[in-house]
Amino acid sequence: MTQRRISKTKVVLSALLLAVFAFLLYQFGLFVMVIWLCFHDPSSSAFMKATRAELRRENPDAIIHYEWVPYERISNNLKRAVVASEDANFFTHTGVEWEAIKKAWQYNRRQADEGSNRMRGGSTITQQLAKNLFLSGSRSYWRKGQELVLAYMIESVMSKERILELYLNLAQWGVNVFGAEAAAAHYYRTTAAQLGPSQSARLAAMLPNPAYYDKRGVTSYLRSRTSTIQARMRLVQIP
Repeated sequence: MTQRRISKTKVVLSALLLAVFAFLLYQFGLFVMVIWLCFHDPSSSAFMKATRAELRRENPDAIIHYEWVPYERISNNLKRAVVASEDANFFTHTGVEWEAIKKAWQYNRRQADEGSNRMRGGSTITQQLAKNLFLSGSRSYWRKGQELVLAYMIESVMSKERILELYLNLAQWGVNVFGAEAAAAHYYRTTAAQLGPSQSARLAAMLPNPAYYDKRGVTSYLRSRTSTIQARMRLVQIP
């Protein structure tokens, strides 16, 4: 009996060690990809692929509108607007703002208790970039944990300028619109370089729910949020 228990224990320990090794190997692979992205521009992202697959369930010919543009060809207005809207402490944090996550969790719990489905993310620009690049939009503790790990990886090897450049090029801005260049063309028939302050503020205001605003157009909340962001933009420092 004792011998059987010892054998079972060995099997369990072996399985655990194998699982740990596989997990560490997976994380190492992600870190290598993060380093690669320091020097190479991505042609797509996990979010783009997932969106395209979803759209093609209804329309086999559905496409994603996306065009990479370098940092210097993106309006400083948009850079300021996005930082003002999404991550005011972008320059000072190291990838994750734990206090913001705590406040978002408390807010979401209150909303759930009141029967509301309103939610806040509490994610930094770096976390959102990690999610867009490698993960999905699903809500789970595993996905959130991996997002945090990736955020620290990204901050450890990338400059703030590169992080913002990647984010602005990969963010979703419509049902099938990704990146600043495609967003500028889709909503304003212009380029990312030519976006003005009010246009940039509105695009930043759309980020939490871009597909909704793409379908619904300008709402009273979007106008209000745009005004708030535009007022904050001049106080924002950018890389």
